[in-house]
Amino acid sequence: MRQISLREYEPSEHRLSTDERSTLQLLNAGKEKLSLDIQQVIGNDDTYRLTPGSVVGAVDVGNLSLLIKPKIGIGQLLSLACYVYEKDIVRFLQQFEFRENEALPDILARALIMAARRAFARGLLHGYLRKEEALYTVRGRIRFDAQLRRRFSIPLPVEVRYNEFTEDIPANQLVKAAAYRLGGMGLRSTQARSGLAWVAGMLGKVSWKEFPANAVPEVEFDRLNEHYRGVVALSRLILRHSAFEAQRGEVRANGFLMDMNQVFQEFVTVALREALGASERTFGEKWVGYLDDGKQIRLRPDLTWWEGNRCWFVGDVKYKKLEGRKGGEKEEPGKPPNDDMYQLLAYVTAANLPGGMLIYAQWEGEAGTVKYTVRHCGKVLRVAALDLSGSLEEVLGRVKELAKEIKSLRKEGEARRRAA
Repeated sequence: MRQISLREYEPSEHRLSTDERSTLQLLNAGKEKLSLDIQQVIGNDDTYRLTPGSVVGAVDVGNLSLLIKPKIGIGQLLSLACYVYEKDIVRFLQQFEFRENEALPDILARALIMAARRAFARGLLHGYLRKEEALYTVRGRIRFDAQLRRRFSIPLPVEVRYNEFTEDIPANQLVKAAAYRLGGMGLRSTQARSGLAWVAGMLGKVSWKEFPANAVPEVEFDRLNEHYRGVVALSRLILRHSAFEAQRGEVRANGFLMDMNQVFQEFVTVALREALGASERTFGEKWVGYLDDGKQIRLRPDLTWWEGNRCWFVGDVKYKKLEGRKGGEKEEPGKPPNDDMYQLLAYVTAANLPGGMLIYAQWEGEAGTVKYTVRHCGKVLRVAALDLSGSLEEVLGRVKELAKEIKSLRKEGEARRRAA
């Protein structure tokens, strides 16, 4: 299989057949967008300039294997993504070996296998599952209402309800679904394929269910199932991101993709919430109200901070790198696009706040915050660049600095409202 390796936002030229190009264009237009810009090179009918967007992962198109690597590195990407779901798995990933030029699905497969081996070392987790069946012997409780409604005067079979101690429980179903999801992606590693087969074999008596990305269930943990926390969190991460199949003519495509916009927004929201000591109810993405008197334009920022029915802070998260510029002894973030500034101004206007904040991604180098004061209304728009390089602990330290600025924004808003 021919392999093309790309890097997020970096253009490179490659040869593609007509069917390969058409299938990639089909994926760009599909529900699970590939976010790949494809431009034919002038003077070369079969050569194209490929520029990935914010979607990273791996795609197999016929005999072509397309790898799209994140700028921050796969290890850092998974650390940010896992931090949102389960912090314990971040420590697990810090012990994990990330191999150069390995595709994201293969890395996730090896991580899932390792986590499953640790979890299954104590045997498969069992739990009680409520069942309702018609049996020829009484088990559990008789469902008299169902017996009368369905059987009339016939005594057998008996409609019963009982609890069965079984391994066919949601935790195991999530692990099996994740193993099947990764196993259908044309993994390049023989070790990964055989390991996933072992996981599926261990869960042979567990029902296989397909979980949509927006309906992956949570699992509650206690001292009896705590050892499953890591493998369940990793399974939920795999199931929440994009696996897809597509076909054009005789060329079939399948792959696994992660949208860095989604990963970055979720990480910033959770990390800021913790740094501010806020709850999920008071800090996150919510409607702030209407921009117009006629209540036709309703606005929903990525970040809002509430106390009761009053919003004290609004902000928006953008997975874009601002090209830095020198400001004194350190580099300051560059100027953001006008559209983003208009959007933030609309948010602070609708929420009746003195200012707000745009948070961008920065992949290397120093980052900071700059302020823009809007003429005639005096609203202050802050633009922050969050450096994602270094360890997760270093990134969280930078988030805490942003949290301090957000607290000062809130205090400013409270002072202005008291003075009004």
